[in-house]
Amino acid sequence: MEQMGIVFALLGVACATLFSGIGSALGVGMGGRAAAGVLSEKPELFGKILILQLLPGTQGIYGMLVAFVTLSQIGILGGGARQLTLEEGLLYLVACLPIAVVGLISAIHQGKTSVAAIGMLAKRPDTFGKAMLLPAMVETYAILALLISLLAVFNL
Repeated sequence: MEQMGIVFALLGVACATLFSGIGSALGVGMGGRAAAGVLSEKPELFGKILILQLLPGTQGIYGMLVAFVTLSQIGILGGGARQLTLEEGLLYLVACLPIAVVGLISAIHQGKTSVAAIGMLAKRPDTFGKAMLLPAMVETYAILALLISLLAVFNL
């Protein structure tokens, strides 16, 4: 029972990494399928379309950032894990949940929005700025979740 604190903290690290990473993989995959269709007809749009495809990948990066900070805070990256109480471990788990859950959901929705933006760009290549703004708006909520998770982890 004395090791349960570290177990729950590591569960938080795993959730932050896995869920935001899964969301990013799904979102980037959606964008990639749409990109391949457009690029087969308009290869000159590659650079702009690549940016739109990659936008949902940021949530996975945010999850990894929270995971690294948490691993550092609990001593795993420093060479030896701290002894955590059960309550401390649960607090780390809860601190990692905002980016885990919001990262998963926002990356999927950002991928769907990127698909629509890629379709928009295919029809009107001059609308790149507007097309990029649409999936970027979804990013706002991932950034808010990142901030909440980081603030919580740093203040435990």
